[in-house]
Amino acid sequence: MSVPHTEVSVLIVGGGPVGLTARALLERWGVRTLLVEKRRELSPFPRSRLVNVRSMEIFRHLGLAARITAGAFAPEYGRIRFRDTLDGHDFATAAMVGINAPVPESPALGVATSQDRLEPVLLAATDAPVRFGAELVGLTEEGDGVTAVLVDRRRGEETRVRARYVLAADGANSTVRQWLGIGTAGPGAMGDFTTVVFDADLTRWCAGQPAGVYFTAQGLFAPLYPEGGWAWFVPTPDDPAHADWRDLVSRALGPGVDVRVDVLRVQHWVMNAFVAERFCHGRILLAGDAAHAVPIVGGLGMNAGVCDVHNLCWKLAGVLHGWAGPGLLDTYETERHPVADRTLRQAVANTQLMLQVQNRRREQLRAGEAASARIELPWSERYFAQLGLVLGVTYRSGAVLGDDSAPGPVPSDAGTDYVPTADPGRRMPHVWLARDRSTLDTVGEWFTLLTPDPAHWAQQAAGPWPLRIEALPDELCDPAPHGALLIRPDGHVAARLHDRPVSGSALHDVLAAVTCWSSS
Repeated sequence: MSVPHTEVSVLIVGGGPVGLTARALLERWGVRTLLVEKRRELSPFPRSRLVNVRSMEIFRHLGLAARITAGAFAPEYGRIRFRDTLDGHDFATAAMVGINAPVPESPALGVATSQDRLEPVLLAATDAPVRFGAELVGLTEEGDGVTAVLVDRRRGEETRVRARYVLAADGANSTVRQWLGIGTAGPGAMGDFTTVVFDADLTRWCAGQPAGVYFTAQGLFAPLYPEGGWAWFVPTPDDPAHADWRDLVSRALGPGVDVRVDVLRVQHWVMNAFVAERFCHGRILLAGDAAHAVPIVGGLGMNAGVCDVHNLCWKLAGVLHGWAGPGLLDTYETERHPVADRTLRQAVANTQLMLQVQNRRREQLRAGEAASARIELPWSERYFAQLGLVLGVTYRSGAVLGDDSAPGPVPSDAGTDYVPTADPGRRMPHVWLARDRSTLDTVGEWFTLLTPDPAHWAQQAAGPWPLRIEALPDELCDPAPHGALLIRPDGHVAARLHDRPVSGSALHDVLAAVTCWSSS
């Protein structure tokens, strides 16, 4: 009996936020995809708790920001609070920059929300096919494609999928990464943890002082949804199979909390910290936790994965549609691997900062200070000093043409301050062009040429690339009055073109270089 066979352009393995975002992005590019997920449905666990401002810019482009925000907490929940127990007083607190209030550097506002609230929005973003309960059991690269073998976990039926490329977003324990023999670097497993999802009326202790996260000496508490529900994150105790989770949660809340606790779900997991040695293996590409797993403190992991596929999907589309050469895909790893390394370092630093807070508190209490005394946090107001990493990422690769006017080392993108700049490789700075229209809104499934002189540049020979030319006021365009900025579909500056080009093929030549394209 023959095995059923399907052909697609891109097979996406993994139905978490990263895989679902890739599916939505590729659909916008007109790329035929199939997403497979071994679970029978979306995960019911809250998992990631933060959609940062850069991810919301991407979701804004997909038309999803309003729906995500509608199911999320109000901005005042964009705060962390430190307490000895949940029923105690704050001994420290800090705002999550870009979550608690708008920042002038972005048209978007991040949100505190649970992953199980985000994923249904991403799933509904497109009707591209999805197969839940389909487990990948074989993967073979063959010439100009990859053949995948899938097994339906319920019926046991086997199918084959032939894809031009495979995008593996199958998590920190990625089966695909292990099959390919790709190693990892970093601390590795940092401990066993448990998430307990429960219901309890904690209004008395939290409603007047809302937060997305309450750090306590008894574990981390987080409200799940605006309408109710809580999660408790804690190191996994000995013999978890026989743990009385209701009793453990009740005691962790504090002696002054006398409420009914209903435990709904319990999940055990490992906190990983690593970066894959490679993100690419032939026609198979890793993204999200499959490529880099980072500690949860600071909410960097899922958001880095969303940026991975935002970087990758336009490149896949270009190669598949013929206006980019295969070499463009090599720039994915070149650009994103250094970001993953810095993200891991920042997440580890965040964890160490959190430990410093707890250590200072213990020292304070040992010194006999009043329990209501506050302590100074060991970081700036810029929430773990990560805004530069979120918005200030700088790419250096063949998909970026250098600029002699911006010499020197690559700017730091892991510092406290983010300084907007239109240097090649940087995210195009946000500037309002009109009411509710940002420079970032000029970006889409095309290259964007921003220039004070659109009429002249419209006469340039462009070629096969999707391209739009937009007027940009002189004061917003660093080049000369007739120059231009070429913006990639992911919003990063590909090149700065100075003044009126001498050659009528200047724009054509730049686009060909950026996309590794050849007419031969």
